[in-house]
Amino acid sequence: MTSDILLPDQSVPTAGAVLNPFVIVDDAAGFVTFVTEVFGVPETAEARTPMPDGKLIHAQLRLGTVDLMVADRLDDWPARPGLLQVWVRDVATVLRRAAGRGATTVTQPTPFYGECTLGRMLDPWNTVWWLWAPAPGQPDPAPSREGVVFATLDRTLRSLAGR
Repeated sequence: MTSDILLPDQSVPTAGAVLNPFVIVDDAAGFVTFVTEVFGVPETAEARTPMPDGKLIHAQLRLGTVDLMVADRLDDWPARPGLLQVWVRDVATVLRRAAGRGATTVTQPTPFYGECTLGRMLDPWNTVWWLWAPAPGQPDPAPSREGVVFATLDRTLRSLAGR
C-alpha cells in the first residue's frame, strides 16, 4: 500500500516499521524484562536511556520489524499501557510463559476468523496483548457478540476502567 503521507516501508531507518508503539508504565525495566522473557526478544541495549534517579526515559525492544518503546511513568504523568497485537508461533506457549511471569490469561487460545488462533493476556502493567497464530485449515467460528472472544475482552477492559 502506498500513501502520500506515510514514509514507504523501505525508507524507514534501521528497517523499522512505519508505526511503533510507546508505553509508559511504572517499573519500565521490569516491563522490558517481561517482554524479553515472554517473547524471546532482546532489548535494544543502545537505546536504553536512564535518568539520574534510575528511571528509564526510554527503552526499546524489537519484535519483528516493530520497535516497542517503553518509559517509566514520571511524577504527574499518567501510566499509558497499551493494547498490543503480536503474531506468535504458538499462543498457548506464550500464555504459559507469561503466566509464569505474572500475566493473567484473558482469552484462552480460541479459533478465530481467517484460519487463526487468538489468545489474550493482561500483563502486570495492565497492557492487554492480543496473541495471534496461524492455524491453516481451521474453520472460522460462528459470529457472536456473546462469545468468548468478545466477552473476555469486555470483562477485562471494564475491570481496568477504574485503575
